[in-house]
Amino acid sequence: MMAWIGCISTGIIAYSAGAYASGAAQMEREFHVSEPAFEVGITVFTCGFAVAPMFLAPFSEINGRKPVFVISGALLVLFQLTCALTPNFGGMLAARFLVGCAASTFSTMIGGVLADFYHAKDRNWAMSIYAGGAVGGVGVGPLCSGFIAQHLNWRWIFRVQVISNGVLLLVIIVFFKESRGSILLSRKAIALNKWFVQLEKAGYYGVLMSPEAGEERDANATAQRVRFKVASDEERAGLLKMIQTSIVRPFTLLFTEPVVFFFSLWATFAWACLYLLFSAIPLIFETRYGFDIAQVGAIFSVITIAAIISTFIAIYGEIAARKMAPEKWRPWLSTPEGRLCFSCVLSALLPIGSFWYGWTSFSHIHWIVPTLGIGCATMGVFSIYLAVFNYLADIYHIYASSALAAQSFCRNMAAGAFPIFVGTMFRTLTYQGAGSLLGGVSLVLTVVPWILVFYGPRIRAKSKIARQLLDKNGAA
Repeated sequence: MMAWIGCISTGIIAYSAGAYASGAAQMEREFHVSEPAFEVGITVFTCGFAVAPMFLAPFSEINGRKPVFVISGALLVLFQLTCALTPNFGGMLAARFLVGCAASTFSTMIGGVLADFYHAKDRNWAMSIYAGGAVGGVGVGPLCSGFIAQHLNWRWIFRVQVISNGVLLLVIIVFFKESRGSILLSRKAIALNKWFVQLEKAGYYGVLMSPEAGEERDANATAQRVRFKVASDEERAGLLKMIQTSIVRPFTLLFTEPVVFFFSLWATFAWACLYLLFSAIPLIFETRYGFDIAQVGAIFSVITIAAIISTFIAIYGEIAARKMAPEKWRPWLSTPEGRLCFSCVLSALLPIGSFWYGWTSFSHIHWIVPTLGIGCATMGVFSIYLAVFNYLADIYHIYASSALAAQSFCRNMAAGAFPIFVGTMFRTLTYQGAGSLLGGVSLVLTVVPWILVFYGPRIRAKSKIARQLLDKNGAA
């Protein structure tokens, strides 16, 4: 139940990321802003989405997940309401940034929550559904908001989100349980210590201890008070120290851990390509095929469909691989590198889809052809997204939220920058040239998982943090 709540919340937040684009024409007219200025609304959202986890994810590792989720959820509802009511575009940009900050909790930290629940060998199905929600929700946003903008007005785009985010907040308050191990141990210690106090008030003092350790209890044994302490509580610092740790740890992982750095680079470009579709789809399907707002929004459904298909492939593909693989290869499939084997192949769908989309965007070619290219590219993005989350969660365990926050920072900052110049890029390079550029760069980056498959253990052996976690847990 906890896994499903986390994955569904990720989908709802991804919906928020994509819903904004459908109100473009109406907001540009009402606020008297240009198309590039309107795209800044996407940029500030992703900037907030990138910056906030660098503070909140490590903070949740220190103080627990649920308080961060509840506070972020309440702020998210408030800021979505601000978007729906703002009288000017400046207010919209400020509110969109704050929405991104609050919404980021439900994306980046869910990976850490799933890492709290599951061992690596059991985590793939949950991470697959999580990735499906993150990628698929991106398509649902423009799909639903396109019809809302067509038949109502752009303010209803945000009113619907106020309602959905409010329901999500209530579900989290009622059903979401704390998952952070150190916090649960602290609560257990408090409960046990309270119980011992009650025993002492009744005249029972702790346990009988022999004078010498290892000796059997005798008449000389004395009663000793018992109290429990948790190491993480002893290490917990003040608020300023916690904020400093929250800021430093993700950047430390990003710039000192080669795995985090190169996976962040790979995921950054893949996610930026997905956000390019926000601007490229309306541009191409309105100008080449004459689609209206609702029809353009319906094209985004291919992203959701591709994410659903990819989710089933990821879940059942791993099961099939374990059954069909020779006995000697099965232990390897459970290693962090073994879990990359699918992404080595499926990540190639991103460059294939980019070339496909770019080179079939002609008015004399049926609209379904470039649409299928979008679906192909989405399946490639999904495989990269899932590989990054699975691998970092496997390697960094208790620091998974910080590692994921680091790659999320890079991924969302780039995703926010791309839509600003996408119109100019596609018009200057032509649709075919822009598609080829994206396909060429993503083709080069498909080498990342192959390097880790062959050299991953050697790279991890040079990582101080990963090596410490390996020694502590016995296996990566």
